[in-house]
Amino acid sequence: MPTAARTPQPFMTGPIVVAGIQDAFRKLYPRVQVRNPVMFVVYVGSILTTAVGIAAVTGFGDDAGHPGFVLAIAAWLWLTVLFANFAEGVAEGRGKAQAAALRSTRRQVVAKRLRAPDRAGGYEKVGAETLRIDDLVLVEARDTIPADGEAVDGVASVDESAVTGESAPVLREAGGDFTSVTGGTRVLSDWLVVRVTSNPGDSFIDRMIALVEGAKRGRTPNEIALSILLAMLTLVFLLATATLAPFSAFAVTAAGAGATVPIVVLVALLVCLIPTTIGGLLSAIGIAGMDRMVRANVIATSGRAIEAAGDVDVLLLDKTGTITLGDRQATTFHPAPGVTEQELADAAQLASLSDETPEGRSIVVLAKQKFQLRGRDLAGLPHTFYKFSAQSRMSGVDLEGRRLRKGAADAIRQFVESVGAAWPAAVTSTVHDIARQGATPLAVADGARVLGVVELRDIVKGGIRERFAELRQMGIKTVMVTGDNRLTAAAIAAEAGVDDFLAEATPEAKLKLIRQYQADGHLVAMCGDGTNDAPALAQADVAVAMNSGTQAAKEAGNMVDLDSNPTKLIEVVDVGKQMLVTRGALTTFSIANDVAKYFAIIPAAFAATYPALDALNLMRLASPQSAILSAVIFNALIIVVLVPLALKGVRTRAASAPILLRRNLLVYGLGGMVVPFVGIKLIDVVLNALRLA
Repeated sequence: MPTAARTPQPFMTGPIVVAGIQDAFRKLYPRVQVRNPVMFVVYVGSILTTAVGIAAVTGFGDDAGHPGFVLAIAAWLWLTVLFANFAEGVAEGRGKAQAAALRSTRRQVVAKRLRAPDRAGGYEKVGAETLRIDDLVLVEARDTIPADGEAVDGVASVDESAVTGESAPVLREAGGDFTSVTGGTRVLSDWLVVRVTSNPGDSFIDRMIALVEGAKRGRTPNEIALSILLAMLTLVFLLATATLAPFSAFAVTAAGAGATVPIVVLVALLVCLIPTTIGGLLSAIGIAGMDRMVRANVIATSGRAIEAAGDVDVLLLDKTGTITLGDRQATTFHPAPGVTEQELADAAQLASLSDETPEGRSIVVLAKQKFQLRGRDLAGLPHTFYKFSAQSRMSGVDLEGRRLRKGAADAIRQFVESVGAAWPAAVTSTVHDIARQGATPLAVADGARVLGVVELRDIVKGGIRERFAELRQMGIKTVMVTGDNRLTAAAIAAEAGVDDFLAEATPEAKLKLIRQYQADGHLVAMCGDGTNDAPALAQADVAVAMNSGTQAAKEAGNMVDLDSNPTKLIEVVDVGKQMLVTRGALTTFSIANDVAKYFAIIPAAFAATYPALDALNLMRLASPQSAILSAVIFNALIIVVLVPLALKGVRTRAASAPILLRRNLLVYGLGGMVVPFVGIKLIDVVLNALRLA
């Protein structure tokens, strides 16, 4: 996304407020209002009181003597509807601003579509809008990538600032885990052959625009469940209020005093008792949750994924790049008995020539630094490279009768034993010693001969232990996933403070672990970037795919991290949990509000018939009309007051669910009862001071 969209911005800027006000009036259309049952009741009540007010002005109806009071009630009911629409409009406004910024990145692009799979077959220039899935296009230096796709040939430096906001170029190449390219980004150097993976209108940027605008947000299961609950509460209060009309007529007849409760008062009572506060803010909370995720540079496929993130109680975290700095470097050569250090370094360097991982490159560099061993030109010699893979966990080369291998100790041991050789006990001891220190041992062998061990070291990130402690307090279990052996994994796990770890992790082992946790009733989150991560990502409840990863990983996940930062998984969980806490807190506050409104309106409505009910007038409001109008005004204004909280979210704390629940009830439950008493009384004082009631 454009850099401007990434810069922290106030939640309500001038343009967003103006757009929110405009949307507030646009959303008055009945077809829009009916989507929210709670606010639709207020909407119908506004129409009804307006009609009664017009009749009172013309001298008709029971309220002919109080037209000003009736119209004031009608005006504030309309404002209640408009304030709810405004809250949703402001939330949507931020998304629309981001969508506009994304649209500005799209331009007419001419694509070089290849006539044949081979680059040498030439190309034809076509409009990017004509490209379809599986088309092959050539993208050269200074060209804009015309569509989403995967690099199938070549390597190039790509400027992705239009999507990620980061100005530093990234490397994209065929055949690895960094093959995915995004339409609208630009090649800075070299070239790529890209296989198109999306049709026009289905590109990554198109999906981003639809999501941030809210067009595909969709309501989450919890949001739907809460909407049903609010609708049922509204129905209960509607039936209860409806019964008050015949009860009032009966009471007047039986007591021989007072007057029947006017329909305007009944409408005011209904609107004040139904959960209008959360009803007006519910949609805004969901949209704001999506917005907070986008501002974190994470694109979720739906609000459902964000909500699931809030319920996650198991985090699967890769060691490298997440728990550690991710830059393991070869530091020491440990030769086996009878082997010189230089001999080990020479073999390790040859076995690492085909290993494009940072670890493999660091071995080549260390051999060069310690023994001036330069990179070899093997072009004139018969040789066969064996590239490193997650399955084999080793790399190597067959050269001049030698079978050089370098990799995880257990993998190399299997290789040595497969040719009928014994594994030296001294090497086992070296491996264990290195692993106990939290470093990574890589064994090196020349066929049946074990040459020694290369020590790699990584550094645990600062503050990560404290962060895991906070997650533990929140009831979230952290599991470190690594390809290292168990001893190394145990040492780093202890240093980082994770709850558990999975060592020597293969794609199959990750998938099995996720299924095991899910079978025990847990919700699991993980991140990944490679094709081999796709099965586990598809199985996880919350799956964050790296934008730099393969297309298979991005399709398997339900979120994409534009920054390609594995640590972002923790932030994703924070955003999801904040959305759930915010919704729960404001629901508690809204329902608690009814207590004060009950003590304001019920005495005002029935005190003339039953004078004893005046004892319930705890706030000592000036008059029945002032009491009713004050309650209606407070009911409208509190929505506006809570809009910033709904957009920013309630601050979450590192605590267990019972503690959070107690805090929620104390702050927003008790606060929800106290605040209306104070607010309604202040409004009553103001109204009477100004002689408006």
